[in-house]
Amino acid sequence: MNHVYFTALPNGAGLAAELAAGDGAPRVYAVEPTGAFEDDPNVTDKKFPGNPTRSYRSSAPLRVLGEITAWTRQTPEALQAWKDRLTALRETERGEIIN
Repeated sequence: MNHVYFTALPNGAGLAAELAAGDGAPRVYAVEPTGAFEDDPNVTDKKFPGNPTRSYRSSAPLRVLGEITAWTRQTPEALQAWKDRLTALRETERGEIIN
């Protein structure tokens, strides 16, 4: 990937962390962009016009300011439902990531 992705919403970051963690512990960090960033085209206007998810990407590094521990965890059932949706998306053109 040519970008690092981040969101301004702790619960959105928590969901992404849970999906990416596999068997590890999901972790969420407060970050600060060190360069220019833009709305994430994989989410903004493609799925959620106007960027209500506050999802962004940058080709510059992010500075980690600290860990966020207060975010809403998914139930095991909700997390599995998300994983199932992502698996289904990968099988279609809708799962393509704009890099």
